[in-house]
Amino acid sequence: MRMKRLIGDWMLPAAMACGVAVFLLFHNVRALEGVAAWYAPHNNNVLPVCMSLVLFTTFCRVDFRKLLPVVWHLWAALVQLAFAVLLVWVVRSMNVSGGGLILLESMLVCVVSPCAAAAPVVTAKLGGSLEESTSFTFLSNIFSALVISLFLPMLPAGSAGEVLSFGPLFVRILWRVSCVLLLPMALAFALKHCWPRLHRIIAGVPDLSYYLWGCSLIIVSGTTAKNIADSLGAIPIHILITIALLSLAVCLIQFAVGRFVGRHLGKAVDCGQALGQKNTATSIWIATVFLHPLAAVGPGCYILWQNTVNAVELIAAGRKHAARN
Repeated sequence: MRMKRLIGDWMLPAAMACGVAVFLLFHNVRALEGVAAWYAPHNNNVLPVCMSLVLFTTFCRVDFRKLLPVVWHLWAALVQLAFAVLLVWVVRSMNVSGGGLILLESMLVCVVSPCAAAAPVVTAKLGGSLEESTSFTFLSNIFSALVISLFLPMLPAGSAGEVLSFGPLFVRILWRVSCVLLLPMALAFALKHCWPRLHRIIAGVPDLSYYLWGCSLIIVSGTTAKNIADSLGAIPIHILITIALLSLAVCLIQFAVGRFVGRHLGKAVDCGQALGQKNTATSIWIATVFLHPLAAVGPGCYILWQNTVNAVELIAAGRKHAARN
């Protein structure tokens, strides 16, 4: 039991370190260039498959009758909206452009992005409600698509950004963020009613979703390290450091405000994860397609920060549980 708890507590930092180490290995060892070249075209397809498995195993544990909106969902959405309004107001009122605009856009995409698919997994590990967190993940995707579609046209056009009106933009974003959620949910629902014995076996494996998320994090961390390394040639190092620090500040603020708001509702863990843990793949896509491409560095760094926060929270929760026992 002690070994299992140790692995569970330290899995996230170990997964991140492993992902970065694998990238550095393939990046620096010339003999592995052929393997890296073969794998590179498949990387963008591997991660969605891994995340779908995480969601599928999560949905196998969910009581679908409890997937209903609750009060803290509204407050979390209002806080997210307030952050977005503040950043857009700063850009418009001060006519921000150039490097300053890139910095603010990198912060904005970290704010407006929907809740991460792995948030319910971490929330459940920390003692929160799996069903309420899962419900918010669905609602967050719809709400974020709405917020993004409203505010993106208010920003100065990025150098390589597409320009779309509200309707097409909303449909495009909602389709992208929802497909990853709907298919695993439908498969889990079908499995529960058509093959209940297999469903019980999958749902009965302790922390299966969490360990699958750890495997996914290896890919995420390696890809993030690669993207940051590629950015070194396209962006001055001081700008890169500034974006990384700003994304850290945004990450800590969102987790802290989420916990503050949730504490007054008896849902500190749930609300903190809902606001702090973001679907950064969507953030990177939004920045690359609709804003300045360099703004994607912000959510790239945010991936590492949010999982560092998760790791600290899980280690602290594990120590409290050990102390009680």
